[in-house]
Parts: sequence; structure tokens; C-alpha cells
Amino acid sequence: MGQPPKRVGRECHPGPLHPQLCSATTLAPSCSSAPSLGLAFICRIALLMPSRFYNKVQDLHLGAGGSAANPLLAYTLIKRLQSDWLNVVHSLEASENTQALKNGYTQVEKDLPEFEDLEGAARALMRLQDVYALSVKGLAKGVFQRASGTHLPDIYTPGQLFPLSADDCFLIGKVAYDRADYYHSIVWLEEAVSLFRVSYGEWNTEDEGSLEDALDYLAFSYFQAGNVSHALSLSREFLHYDPSNKRIARNVLKYEKLLMESPERAKAEVGLQRPNVTHLQTRDLYEELCQTLGSQPTRYQIAALHCSYETNDSPYLILQPVKRELLRLQLYVALYHDFVSDLEAEKIKGLAAPWLQRSVVASEETQQKAEYRISKSAWLKDTVDPVIVSLDQRIAALTGLDIRPPYAEYLQVVNYGIGGHYEPHFDHATSRKSPLYRMKSGNRLATVMIYLSSVDAGGSTAFIYANLSVPVVKNAALFWWNLHRNGAGNGDTLHAGCPVLAGDKWVANKWIHEHGQEFRRRCGPNPDD
Repeated sequence: MGQPPKRVGRECHPGPLHPQLCSATTLAPSCSSAPSLGLAFICRIALLMPSRFYNKVQDLHLGAGGSAANPLLAYTLIKRLQSDWLNVVHSLEASENTQALKNGYTQVEKDLPEFEDLEGAARALMRLQDVYALSVKGLAKGVFQRASGTHLPDIYTPGQLFPLSADDCFLIGKVAYDRADYYHSIVWLEEAVSLFRVSYGEWNTEDEGSLEDALDYLAFSYFQAGNVSHALSLSREFLHYDPSNKRIARNVLKYEKLLMESPERAKAEVGLQRPNVTHLQTRDLYEELCQTLGSQPTRYQIAALHCSYETNDSPYLILQPVKRELLRLQLYVALYHDFVSDLEAEKIKGLAAPWLQRSVVASEETQQKAEYRISKSAWLKDTVDPVIVSLDQRIAALTGLDIRPPYAEYLQVVNYGIGGHYEPHFDHATSRKSPLYRMKSGNRLATVMIYLSSVDAGGSTAFIYANLSVPVVKNAALFWWNLHRNGAGNGDTLHAGCPVLAGDKWVANKWIHEHGQEFRRRCGPNPDD
């Protein structure tokens, strides 16, 4: 069966000429009006883009208002600066100005997003679609509506709408298609086809796809999913626009033959299933907690769950006790409000930012990148800045534990961007082969996780088996014990970082190990302690 061809490099799409794009005297306007939105090169690239395309990018920057908190805005910005601009540079429309455009692009290419960033942003939108049960048709309109049949309230209402174009939807569908993920490719390509039909006959130089392309990929996605009848219908529509395409004509003949040989295929209803995730056995519980914040009894329902000022008998906390909110007792989870100040949070983020790298996970005896953990992280020693020393002293006073190396790990700072998440996992090692044991200080006894930022939606910390989800509370610290007093891992600590739906989530983790705590948290034979 002839599937859509793999594209190498960029295709040049002929279309109606736009003189303003090709004229060297009509490039982008002065950048004096360009907003300062975190991309240091925005003024520099302004003079290197055709004016129409620059205005399209600038509109997105103006809408960002300082940060790309909206994931649709973030995705479209990355796409404009990655594939769209490159398509303009290599298009036939730019033929009168090709060298100038190419030279301009080359000047800033190293500062632009890479295709890996664009692919990651597309996959992030699919992740948000799944976890938060969002409607693809709604996302294409710029709104975050729940899919029909979920009976859940809308989780996020942006201040400004950023609708997706047909080509924006096409690229998301193609990313899914290239991963043989037809569950997602079909819904996104369906939306792309719908939008392309409305605008058929128009052409934007920066577009990667067309109605014919979308029909091509959608037809083969349906065929791969087992819906031969619909694949045939879409392929026939393709030939309506491009009757000379021999590959599609051959596909039509093959689809017709298959349906003649097995007429039941024409009536068969094919139910699309989400891609199987073998490592995630608790997906339904996890996503429900992300969507609804779980069941969290208030202190009025359970008297033992209350708020209080605590000193933990530490002289360090006598004059400024910590504000503790007990969230769970059986699995002890406490939230300490205002644990750091705004200035400290910004300082810690600033110290970590230059060193951020893609986060890894422990796998047997090694550490590696994984799709189920999407974030960037950096490690900060206490010698980096006095603010880290002060924070360590506060954590030691709060927990009553020895956090000097090697009894605790260095402070890990993590940034979760668009769709950033960490699926259900344990902080403690579940195998003696884990790299955690290389510190020769035992397993991770306790976790202190500090929220260094707020988010507009999503990003909560979900404890799967405890049916508890803790929303992001800026400057607060979340504490829990990973091990029972007998040294065994507590299975109820299985937790996840829900995908960030809107905003920029920063956390700092301090993991405290068993060794050095022998007289601070004494052992006990009861497995429930």
C-alpha cells in the first residue's frame, strides 16, 4: 500500500506571488516596538524576516505578554520560528530575495528552536489532550474545552485566544503519524482537513502541508487503524483535487479490492485505542487525580488534618515558625506554606537556569532520558550561593534530619515547560542496583519538594494510591516519608507530576537518605510506621 512519502528537507510550494515578500526594501519594520518577551534575539531577527511573516510572529509575541504560558501560544511560536520561517526562506516566492533571506536566517539559526523542540511541543499538546480530556476541535479554536462525554468543568480559560491554523494541526497529526500513533494522528488530521477545506485555494508560503497532504496522511492513518472504507473515501477526495496522482490512484484500487474481498470491512466500526503504555499501570487513577484534584478532606471533616505553626523544637524556628498544613496522616504528607520568599525562589531559579539539562531517570544501573519524564533539571551545591546554605539550614530544622553530604543529595532544581510532566514513580529506589545506592548512604528516606513558581493550570502533584493531589502553591514546601521505619519502601508514595497545562513550573527537590538519621528517625518493627 502506498503511504505518504517521507519528506527530506523542505519542499518548495508554488503559489501566488506576494511582491512584498520578495522585495528587499520591504522587510520587517523597526524593532523599537517589539516587546521584551524573553527571546533576546527578537529585535535582531526582525530585520531578517519578510514583513508579512514578521508581523505574524510579532502578533504572537505581543499576545504572550511576557511569557508563553498558554501551550497553544508556545507551540505556534516554536513552529513559526522553526519550520515556518525555514519554509519561507526556501520557498519559490523568495526567489527574488533568496540569498538575503538565507543569509539572514543563517545569522540567527543557532538561537532558533530545533525540530526536536517543535516535535516535543506537538507531543506536549497531545499529552495535554489526553490527561485533561481536551477537545481537539476546541484546541484548534484556542479554547480548552473538555471532550464530550467527560462531564468535567473547563480547567483553564486563557485571557486571549490563540487558534491553530490548518497547517498547525497538520504538523501535530504528522508528528503522531510518524510515530505510528494513529489514535492521535486521525483526530488532528481530521481537524486539519476540515480547516484546509474552508481555506482551499489560499496559500501561505510558510505552510508545510496542504489539503492534499492532510487527506493523504489521514487516509493512510485510517487504513492502518483498520477503517478501509473511510480511507477509500478520503483517497477519492484527494483525486478530486489531484487526478494525476498515480500513487493515490493505486491506493484507491487496492482499497476497493479489499472491500470487495471482505465486504464486512465496509460496515466494521473501528474503535481507536490510545497507545498502550506498558510502564504505566495506573493511568486512569493518575489522570483522574490530575483532572479533579482527588479527594482531599478538609480539616473540618477530619479534625486531625489541620493547620498549625511548628518549631520542631529547633532554635532556628523559634522566632519564625513554619506554617504547616497536614494533608494526610496514614501516608504522612504535609505542606509548609511560605517556606521560601519570592526573592529566594527567583535567586534559586536564576542560579539553576544556565545549567538546566534534560532530566533523566534511573533504569537498572544507569540513568537515561525517558518519555514519561519531560523536564529540565540542574543540581546546586551549597557552595554556589549563601541562599542554598540558608535553605539547607531551614530544611534541616524542619525535618530534624542530617542533610549534610553524603546524607542528603544536592538541591535539584527542575523546570517543567509546555506539557512538562513526570508520570507515576517512586522517589526511593526499588532495586539494590539503582544508581541511588552509589552514594553509599542508603535509600531515599524523605522528600522535600519546594514550589518555586505558580502556574495557571495543571502541574499538581498526585499521590496515586493515597488519592491525593496537591496543586502548585508558590513558595510552599511539600514533605513526605518515602520509607517505613523498618526501612521498607512505602508503596503509597507512588506519585506523579501532572502535566503543566498553562504556565511555567519550577520546583526544588531535596532528597534525604537513610544513613546519618539513625538517632533522628529511629527504626521500628511495625511495617505501617
